[in-house]
Amino acid sequence: MKQRNPTLGAVSVSCAALLFGLNASTVKTMLGTGISPEHLVLFRTTFTAVVAGLVLLFTNRKAFKITWKEIPMMIIYGIFGIALMQWSYSNAVQRLPISVALLIEYTAIAIVPVVSLVFFKEKIKRRLWIGIVLVLFGLGVVSNIWDSHLDPTGVAWASMAAICLSIYFLIGEHTQRQRDAMSTLFYTFLVAGIFWVIVNISNPHEFIDVSKTMSLAGNLAAIDWPIWLSLLWLGIMGSFVPMLLDYIALGNLSATAVGVIATAETVFASTFAWIWLQEKMSILEIFGGLIVITGIVLAETSRARGLDG
Repeated sequence: MKQRNPTLGAVSVSCAALLFGLNASTVKTMLGTGISPEHLVLFRTTFTAVVAGLVLLFTNRKAFKITWKEIPMMIIYGIFGIALMQWSYSNAVQRLPISVALLIEYTAIAIVPVVSLVFFKEKIKRRLWIGIVLVLFGLGVVSNIWDSHLDPTGVAWASMAAICLSIYFLIGEHTQRQRDAMSTLFYTFLVAGIFWVIVNISNPHEFIDVSKTMSLAGNLAAIDWPIWLSLLWLGIMGSFVPMLLDYIALGNLSATAVGVIATAETVFASTFAWIWLQEKMSILEIFGGLIVITGIVLAETSRARGLDG
């Protein structure tokens, strides 16, 4: 088993949350061009697999080695933890305010410790439970959920994303204890890419012309640039880099700890949506963000008392 570095894990997942927060607004503007969520996920998965494969090819070819025992786990992880998670997330943010979609998705942080406790006998400190309650409460305030007219279909997609995100955290921790982050990234996204190729062949959608320009919307509406440039940004900074950081985090922290810190994505996403897409953010919502951060700090200090031991 690899030696764990909790500090590296915490920094990695925090940086990933920042990039994923920006990614939420990027995805929402791209869906406005008419590109389907299926094509968007197909691009993200195949792009990430190709980049990870190229990095391994030139830096660590031995990491391509995989045992028959690992294959079923990689398939489950690639389909449920990556392919269906990104798909359900894309559909959720298309139909719901970004903060609300993420609030529902991140109920995964309550699912993960329960599963860890029941099935893996992981010791969960009382302080962590308090942190989780604070985070969920803060997320509710940030999303202003009591004043939202929620699309039932969007809620269903976000709920599916929560289940898939739980699988992502739990299996990710297990695989990262045995493999390096880059090879795990390659194989899981290869599986996800193949899955979406099959889905798109069986249920084809018309491809949009990526050479056309798109408006960046909101406060950046005056800026137009090619759709392919947004795809390139999404592939590198919205998929490959943050996913690699998440995998590094899962190799150094428990799935529960990674999940709690990752909820900072909601605060970042709401902030970017406010600055960029002009989605309203009240003083109360800012206060909710502070509650989320307090919950994260409380949960993370419980780690020093044995959460990741």
